[in-house]
Amino acid sequence: MQIGMIGLGRMGADMVRRLLQNGHECVVFDMKTIAVETLEREGAQGARSIEDCVAKLATPRVVWLMVPAAVTDSMITTLTPLLDRDDIIIDGGNSYYLDDIRRSAQLQTRGIRYLDVGTSGGVWGAERGYCLMIGGEKAAVGQLDPVFAALAPGIGAIPRTAGREQESGTADHGYLHCGPSGAGHFVKMVHNGIEYGLMAAYAEGLNILHQANVGKQEREVDAETTPLRHPEHYQYDFNLSDITEVWRRGSVISSWLLDLAAQELLTHPDLENFKGRVSDSGEGRWTNIAAIEEGVPAHVLSAALYERFSSRGEADFADRVLSAMRYGFGGHQEKAGDRKRE
Repeated sequence: MQIGMIGLGRMGADMVRRLLQNGHECVVFDMKTIAVETLEREGAQGARSIEDCVAKLATPRVVWLMVPAAVTDSMITTLTPLLDRDDIIIDGGNSYYLDDIRRSAQLQTRGIRYLDVGTSGGVWGAERGYCLMIGGEKAAVGQLDPVFAALAPGIGAIPRTAGREQESGTADHGYLHCGPSGAGHFVKMVHNGIEYGLMAAYAEGLNILHQANVGKQEREVDAETTPLRHPEHYQYDFNLSDITEVWRRGSVISSWLLDLAAQELLTHPDLENFKGRVSDSGEGRWTNIAAIEEGVPAHVLSAALYERFSSRGEADFADRVLSAMRYGFGGHQEKAGDRKRE
């Protein structure tokens, strides 16, 4: 099939490569000309503008957007007058599912079909394949099945869940039509909310291991410092690289995220190449909003989101308020060691 790809960043470019390797024709555009030229050398047909990209596509056209959620609406506004009835726009970025519902309704008035495709795989997707969570019209999803199948991992070496041998569908191939407009990004939203929680659990557990030698350290003895009653219980110098490696083999907490942590701890045991500022691109927030509106408790996912805020210094003022109140009621002075590192 022929498909236009707009947005050739960390994922878009590798998705094009995977499509090319599977015999699909790709017309590509990005604001960075070098990204287009790189893929032209690899077999894609380059475009120098959005208009040029659309002009090079045969009807009915398929245009896949891999752009930041903040610019998706403006991109669709530019695309819409260039497209015809039965053309398809795919948003593969991390958009809010409510935006998908609105966009689909707006485009439907012009006969343009819209699919929202939650895409997971990151920078490893070219090699491993992409997990695709798809929302939108069933007929359009079926029309693009060869594209989704090419991007997805396929069954590969992962055994089918016991009892699924007789089930039809594509879930065990790594892509799934989840429901009508917004459904794909809703599933991807919760997927990313869970990801926040998993990552936070690994980080907190590894930090407990990292601090397990606290009994060997000199600690001040004063009214401002909680005493460590049994320092002899905290005399461990754990090798976190080895621990994460052994967890990868046969442990119930083994996962790809653990694989990535093990690799980084092997090459940088102190993680000195990271400052610990963790961004959030929206999905964790939206997951928690959905949980509130559904009346569903999400203790872990909300705590993981708030930890990301804290990592960026968003708790600093609250911490100063705490210090001010402690000083006010008890004359407690801040200790130099309590101040946060710059």
